[in-house]
Amino acid sequence: MEINFPKTMNKEELWQAILAQIQFQVSQANFATWFRNTKIAEIKNSQVIISVPNNFSKEWLENKYHKILLKIFYNLAPQIKEIKYVVGPLPTLEEKQPLPQKSKTSQLNLQELAIEKETGLNPRYQFENFVVGSFNELAHAAAWGVSEKPGLVYNPLFIYGGVGLGKTHLLQAIGNQVRKKSWQKRIKYITSEKFTSDMVMAIKNQDLETFKSKYREVDLLIIDDIQFLAGKEKTQEEFFHIFNVLYEQNKQIVLSSDRPPKAIAALEERLRSRFEGGMIADISLPDFETRMAILKVKTKERNISLEDEILEYIAENIKDNIRELEGALNQLAVCQKVNNKPLSFKEAQKLLKKMVMQPKRIATPKKVIQVVAEFYDLKEKELLNPSRRQEIVRPRQIAMYLLREELKCSYPLIGRKFGGKDHTTAIYATEKIKKELEKNENLFEEISLIKQRIYSE
Repeated sequence: MEINFPKTMNKEELWQAILAQIQFQVSQANFATWFRNTKIAEIKNSQVIISVPNNFSKEWLENKYHKILLKIFYNLAPQIKEIKYVVGPLPTLEEKQPLPQKSKTSQLNLQELAIEKETGLNPRYQFENFVVGSFNELAHAAAWGVSEKPGLVYNPLFIYGGVGLGKTHLLQAIGNQVRKKSWQKRIKYITSEKFTSDMVMAIKNQDLETFKSKYREVDLLIIDDIQFLAGKEKTQEEFFHIFNVLYEQNKQIVLSSDRPPKAIAALEERLRSRFEGGMIADISLPDFETRMAILKVKTKERNISLEDEILEYIAENIKDNIRELEGALNQLAVCQKVNNKPLSFKEAQKLLKKMVMQPKRIATPKKVIQVVAEFYDLKEKELLNPSRRQEIVRPRQIAMYLLREELKCSYPLIGRKFGGKDHTTAIYATEKIKKELEKNENLFEEISLIKQRIYSE
């Protein structure tokens, strides 16, 4: 069942529908950072012009999200063949005319974009609407403890887990709870990518001291996706000094990552040591009951009415990513609000067919090697070359283990994949990892995260 938007739909409504689709394809943190204050400025025949707030956003959308946007435009408005990005509002005759009244039935309330400029917090993310289950109860308890006594318990707090499992929600909930209890406290939430881009801009403008003082003066610093600092030596150095200043003053630091500190390659040892000095909590995959609970919370938040049969269908078919659950709801909400009538179970099935009925991605040797290399911030050729460096030997052994255990590749084939090594090397690597998994919990978690990526990306 295709979504056909009426020709009378205005630019704002079309952009709301586009954003609704983007939400489940990018992280919540990046969605809030890069799509806030954006809009469709003009549509000219087959070209759409998107207005963005600054040059950083323009560059990021052009380089990172252009293909995603083009694909979504093609699905929702097939006449769009080209996207152009401009900084600031584009003055047109059309914009000088009174805007049409917003239709309650076709507008989506994208609260992810309702962000406080000063703190970076989104008031939508609260402990009250965070669904707790066995998969995240430790991380939730630690986050709640931090919000009650910031700087005094679990400092730093490091939360890790796969993509789309609620890390951003939990981090923001901490900030919002602290703000409720102590409004005078200075709070800053930011993604590591934005932190890096701000620092680059400060260096360019010869204003690094202002950048440093801004972060050293906060009472609660929350940085999302800290793994992206890996390999950025200058950024790591500045963050290390900021971290120390805050820690020594008992200011709270909260970090998130898609992997534990030990698994973040190209991270300075002194930073890794700081991260491991506090509380480390993981978020794993939610079970069916929790997925249903999450869907019911989200439908209530969005004021969407869907039959339980539809919710069960989503929960049974989308298991690995909470953001994809929300994405499925967004798909249904767009269709239901545009057509202004409730969806039947069969209509929902057809609408979500591509999302939930597609076969699981099949792992291949190439995919395994690619994911392992990316996970440990290596190039594939480094993994395949006969280097004896420990930071390469270990990931190579894990890749060999996964090829054997997940794909049932023969030992001679594995040896050939890695530069023609003897099959005994593959046997040794597989057995070594297998034995270590029995007693090394960190390794077990690392490999679980890698498997999630192999089968979901």
